[in-house]
Amino acid sequence: MNGHPKTLVTGGGGFLGKAIVQMLRERGDDVRSFSRARHPEISVPGVEQIQGDLAEKELVVKACEGCDIVYHVAARAGIWGSYDTFYSANVTGTSNVLEACRINGIRKLVYTSSPSVVFDGNHQEGADESLPYPSRYKASYPETKALAEQMVLSSNGPSLATVALRPHLIWGPGDNHLVPRILARGKSGRLRRIGNRPCLVDTVYLDNAAQAHLQVADCLEPGSRVAGKAYFISNGEPIELWDMVNRILAAGGVKPVTEVISPATAYSIGTVCEWIWGLFKLSGEPPMTRFVAEELSTAHWFNIEAARRDFGYQPLIDIEEGMRRLRHWLDEQGAF
Repeated sequence: MNGHPKTLVTGGGGFLGKAIVQMLRERGDDVRSFSRARHPEISVPGVEQIQGDLAEKELVVKACEGCDIVYHVAARAGIWGSYDTFYSANVTGTSNVLEACRINGIRKLVYTSSPSVVFDGNHQEGADESLPYPSRYKASYPETKALAEQMVLSSNGPSLATVALRPHLIWGPGDNHLVPRILARGKSGRLRRIGNRPCLVDTVYLDNAAQAHLQVADCLEPGSRVAGKAYFISNGEPIELWDMVNRILAAGGVKPVTEVISPATAYSIGTVCEWIWGLFKLSGEPPMTRFVAEELSTAHWFNIEAARRDFGYQPLIDIEEGMRRLRHWLDEQGAF
């Protein structure tokens, strides 16, 4: 040891994981990344990379050896796929990380969750962490993330302090999920606004989401005020959903989406798509699902006062500056 903590980041080569790894290195921490593949972007001095699957407990235990803290960022995300695949990555994988922490005497675990774990299909406006988990889910991702979050929080105790962060709609330069999907659908002309009701949503710029992880980790100790809790993380700037979509489209040089379908129509399309994809075992994701139809036609923005109060979270990059950086990155990528 050189005086700096040894940190494991699961999913350290992913969009959020990579930002966390880079911030940890900037402040001098020794970092180990555990991912399914090797990532050249984090092949830098002070970063060790281990390849493996979270479902393989022995590999996870080995990856945790000698570490002081774990950021468990890796997950199987998406709107479609077999439940078993999501369960293996998100539930079994998290169980293995918790067991590896116990075996290796690690005292701090920061878990990356999602606000979707409490999404019940209804508007959520200014909601706080008192929101209950819904009794039923319409997609495997939020259901398995909720199971994992509850497992993490119930594991909090004197020997292992745990905390869960729920960043909402992370975006920014380097995004390989949300932004490319919006741009691809916008270019193809397949995007439709769902409903005419102005629905505010929260988003979070990448650097703010990563910084929140470091801030909560610095406050996390057994018995501390953040231990055993979940926190919503956002930019604190609720924005009309389709305004945000159109700003991302504009950053990529794509025309705004103007055509509208009703929420009921979108839900019906999602129901049919799920039936067809399930019956014929079609590859790829359906263009619409019931979960997505509800997500795109409801408000979901959250009170982040608890994060501000308990560990000093303060989003530093606002949407305006974030969009400027995104446009610059997309320009460099030749997206125009």
